[in-house]
Amino acid sequence: MVWGRFAAKCALAGCVAGLGAQAAAETMVVRATGPSAATYKPGSKLADGGSIALKAGDVVTLLDARGTRTLRGPGSFNVAAANAAPANSVTLSALLDTKRVRRARTGAVRGSLGEAPTAAPRRPNLWMVDVAQSGTLCIADPASVRLWRADAAKPATIRISGEGVQATASFRMGESVAPWPVAAPVREGAAYRLSDGSRAADVRFALIEPASLGLDGVASGLIAHQCMAQLDLLVETATLSDGAARN
Repeated sequence: MVWGRFAAKCALAGCVAGLGAQAAAETMVVRATGPSAATYKPGSKLADGGSIALKAGDVVTLLDARGTRTLRGPGSFNVAAANAAPANSVTLSALLDTKRVRRARTGAVRGSLGEAPTAAPRRPNLWMVDVAQSGTLCIADPASVRLWRADAAKPATIRISGEGVQATASFRMGESVAPWPVAAPVREGAAYRLSDGSRAADVRFALIEPASLGLDGVASGLIAHQCMAQLDLLVETATLSDGAARN
């Protein structure tokens, strides 16, 4: 099985580190705003030996097998970004792993009086279903899908409807991760509404295969299927430094 071979290579969180060493990894645009946004569309591939010319107001984020970096114009920048440090391989391995899903206590916590509130929690794994977020969700392994919520302070029951089925999933107090119900098949194009009684989210599944694709390949799959919330999470986790060496 293709995924089985990939999972074996990723043992002990070594997957991303190994992928980062691939010499043939491509560099692609994953975000672009400003005057040159039409030239550098998400998914565009760039030659590692080339350069990228940006105008004032341009902000372009590039991704390769090592991680991401954000370039801000005006200026001319090396695509290879030889001076960038690699992203945290352990963090990325946890984000991309379809098997090792954490049951983390990640409820939102406010700071004490006079202190700034803590940052909003983020999904610890790319393939989890955020119960509060609508949109297309790319899935690499349908058998390992999990639900995730940002606020784990109280117990919650999520009603899942669509595709001719009705199912529920439950979170206990302090738990942010729950299994996706087997009664609701995870397949290409399947669409479901998730509701906790006070708010609802609509999700549609798209199946992709991350095997041997590397960090850049996963990003390509997310862009192709318009799984933009997952792409944002991947980019934020893989971010390297805020710029690259200019020519």
